[in-house]
Amino acid sequence: MTFLRQVADGFSRWMTSVAAAIVAMRGWFASTRSVELVEEGNGDFAVRVAEKKGGAARLEEGRIRIAGGKVLGPLPAGLAAKLKASRAEVMLQPGRFVFRPLELPRRASEFLDGIVRSQVDRLTPWSATEAAFGHGPPAEIANDRILVTVAATAMTLIAPLVEAIAGLGADTIVVSARTQEQAAGAAPIKVFERKVRGALELHRVRRAVVVLLIGAALLAGTALAAQVIVGGDLEARRIDAGRQIAERRLALRIGDPARDSALAALERRKHETPSSVIVIEALSQLLPDHTYVTELRITGDKMQIVGVTRDAPSLIRLIEQSAHFTRATFFAPTTRSPSEPGEHFHIETRIEPVFTPRS
Repeated sequence: MTFLRQVADGFSRWMTSVAAAIVAMRGWFASTRSVELVEEGNGDFAVRVAEKKGGAARLEEGRIRIAGGKVLGPLPAGLAAKLKASRAEVMLQPGRFVFRPLELPRRASEFLDGIVRSQVDRLTPWSATEAAFGHGPPAEIANDRILVTVAATAMTLIAPLVEAIAGLGADTIVVSARTQEQAAGAAPIKVFERKVRGALELHRVRRAVVVLLIGAALLAGTALAAQVIVGGDLEARRIDAGRQIAERRLALRIGDPARDSALAALERRKHETPSSVIVIEALSQLLPDHTYVTELRITGDKMQIVGVTRDAPSLIRLIEQSAHFTRATFFAPTTRSPSEPGEHFHIETRIEPVFTPRS
């Protein structure tokens, strides 16, 4: 269970990193409008929106009032639309902050953030967790040292302002301060920054990535199952086709009984059925020149001939001597007509098979 929990925690951290990277990449390509809110006193803020139209930058001003963590009164429609998804830079009055100079060696400029954090509880009435603080750019002084101005205020003081501006739909809120000695155009000291929509957007992107991965896993599982089922069916068909081919080849090698039986019947019929051509050839060779056949009928293994000859009984002897005929007899009386030179005969004989059947 510990191993599975570690795997789950690692996967969750990886998903969070992927979602954060996607959100960061989206932020690179998305342009954010910058809106400046300058506190003028009594909860009144002057709003300046920097835009670019026609290639020139201009400032559009408005007024809002914040008290008790709420924006009082309705905002103009144009100003409310510009505050949504914007980067709100809030400049508070110097009286809300404690400013302290901090003198450090020049080499400490590389670690200013950590040094200031560790010195907040000594320089201000609050600890690092209770204060919103920051520092300005270091200024070089004598003896190879630098001077840094630290600005700090209580989180409970700026939290209602941040919540009110977040309610207007701002994407990022930055709280800054200037000392009374600083010029209006000098760089302010940033003491607080919060991405209002970042956490929500990160959660949505993370959930979308999880859904996408689950969908991809289900699709891959479905494809694998389909491959197993369809592949198994195709493999079974291939095996069955191979078996049928093998059986057919074996039958061709050893002989198909049905085929052999049909061939045997054809061969037997060939040997048992007399050939009419051979029968006529044999008959023409054994009949004498004075004999004329006027009618010849072959029915099965019997032959009947009708004709005229000088000596009808001698035909029976000649037919019997042939290897092609047996059992020669007269099937009708022999007659003589005055108009014919010989006897009118009717002989019937049995035809012997021409070929000897194979054993």
